[in-house]
Amino acid sequence: MPLFPAHSFAPGQVLTTCKLGLGQMLSWGSAFYLPAILAGAMGESLGIAPSRIFAAFSVALLMMALTGPVAGRLIDRWGGRPLLMATNVLFALGLALLSQVQTQGQLFAVWWLLGLAMGAGLYEAAFATSVRLYGKAARGSIVGITLFGGFASTLSWPLTTWLLHSWGWREACLVWAAVQLLVLLPLHASLPHAPARARTDVAADPAGVPAAPAAALRGQWLSLVLLALTFAAIWFIGTSMMSHLPRLLMVSGATATAAVAAAALVGPAQVASRIADYVFLRRAHPLWSARIAVIAYPVAALALALLGASGAWVYALAFGLGNGIMTVVIGTLPLAMFGAQGYGQRQGLLMVPARMTQASAPFLFGLALEQWQLGALWVLMLAASIAGTALWCLRPKQV
Repeated sequence: MPLFPAHSFAPGQVLTTCKLGLGQMLSWGSAFYLPAILAGAMGESLGIAPSRIFAAFSVALLMMALTGPVAGRLIDRWGGRPLLMATNVLFALGLALLSQVQTQGQLFAVWWLLGLAMGAGLYEAAFATSVRLYGKAARGSIVGITLFGGFASTLSWPLTTWLLHSWGWREACLVWAAVQLLVLLPLHASLPHAPARARTDVAADPAGVPAAPAAALRGQWLSLVLLALTFAAIWFIGTSMMSHLPRLLMVSGATATAAVAAAALVGPAQVASRIADYVFLRRAHPLWSARIAVIAYPVAALALALLGASGAWVYALAFGLGNGIMTVVIGTLPLAMFGAQGYGQRQGLLMVPARMTQASAPFLFGLALEQWQLGALWVLMLAASIAGTALWCLRPKQV
């Protein structure tokens, strides 16, 4: 049986999914994943501590939180093609400016600009673009987009490391700026135009209905709050690991080589879990996928706490499996519960708390790791418990 049956997709949907997925893989790699590799060299060059680089990155994450609802509303109205093209220009400009910074003030200003691009150009924007084109049939597209995105760190970390050691961090930024202009801008320009908006206030599913009337969400505020709380906890865990996973594994006793090798398993594990979720659970409500996936976080933490260095591989695999499905759920669960109407704006609003916790995660978990060593795993356990409790309080509504 094919992974993505042809009959489950609209004409042209597979190609559009591939374009959006490739765009996400390269966009995440050219911005979000840069500090993990370049922070040390940037700090040394600018004469500031690497922590200041992550502080500037946190400014970008806060900007993402503020940008998301506006970007989602624009996609609901006009479709994702023009906005994604604009973000490619913003990414390229920000990366070019980043390659030229000389002061701490300039660094913060440039990351503010890159945060604007990330808020309007990463996963939520790609999901909303697909929903605007294909309505509730976009669930398969969301899975496909995240399959590409799962390899972002697998591609970008080694490539950025090679660029850093071969040419330098400034040149690495310029290469990624060129990727935005020469690869992603033409790619997004080839996306289909969104269909004309249906001018109606009646709740319906067809792609192109712009915004859900307030009455459509009346009585669902508790579900919205629980979803926002879940996403905030999950993004805290994910961002903490993307920033500190190799260091956490070394704290457990693993060598630097073993820690990096184990961390490299996260990307393939995320992709494998997304494929398994689509193959075996695509007819189930996404809430069940989320409830199963969230168990992986405490399992990973317990394995590392009990096994130490020998549990590093188990931790990376378990974290990757759970996080892979949860990234898909962030796109598919609101679609299943509330429908395609107003998806972009609603998704942006749901992700505001998540982006806020994401902005604090690198600093807070880094501080916990520094103070408590492996005891920092309790922070992840607490976040996973919050997400799990919220998910079990939700009811699998379908619209």
